[in-house]
Amino acid sequence: MSTKQTPRPRRTGENRLPGDPDAHELVERMIRVDHAGEYGAARIYEGQLAVLGRSASAATIRHMREQEQVHLDTFSRMIVERRVRPTALQPVWHVAGFALGAATALMGEKAAMACTVAVEEVIDEHYREQAAQLGEDEAELHGTIERFRAEELEHRDIGYEHGAAEAPGFELLRGAVKAGSRLAIWLSQRV
Repeated sequence: MSTKQTPRPRRTGENRLPGDPDAHELVERMIRVDHAGEYGAARIYEGQLAVLGRSASAATIRHMREQEQVHLDTFSRMIVERRVRPTALQPVWHVAGFALGAATALMGEKAAMACTVAVEEVIDEHYREQAAQLGEDEAELHGTIERFRAEELEHRDIGYEHGAAEAPGFELLRGAVKAGSRLAIWLSQRV
C-alpha cells in the first residue's frame, strides 16, 4: 500500500518559490489566459458555424457559442475592471481559433464535435487547477470559474452525445487539439 499523497495545489501566495508570481500576478495571469481562452473558443465556434451553419448541428453549435460569448464578455469586463493586460497573442488566437473550427467542421460534424470535446477537456483541467489555487479573497472569481467550468463540461458532454468519439481518427484529432490547447494556455499566461 502506497503512502504517497497527492500534493495539495498552492493557493495564491502560499509557499511561493523564488520566481513564482505573487497573488496579484497569479490572478492577473488567470484573467488574461481565461479571456484569451474564451476568445479562442468563441472563434472556434464561429469557424464551425461558417462551415456547418445550415447543418443539423448548427443550433447546438450556436447554443455553445452563445455561452462562450457570455464567458468572453465576463472576462473582457474583468480585464478592464482589474486593469489586466490582455495577451499579445490575441491576433493569433483570432485566426487560429477560426481556422481550427472551420478545419474540423470541414472534416464533418463529428470531427467538429471531437474538437469541442478536446478543447473542453483541457479547459476543465485548467479551470479546476485555477479554482484550487484561488484564495478566499477571490471568492467571486472562484465562483465565476466554477460556473463556467460546469458549462464547459456541458459542451464536452454535448460533443460526445453528437458522435465525437465516432469521428475518423478521434484519438489522434483529440490528442492534437488538446496539445495545441495546452500550448495556447501556457503562452497566453505569459505573453
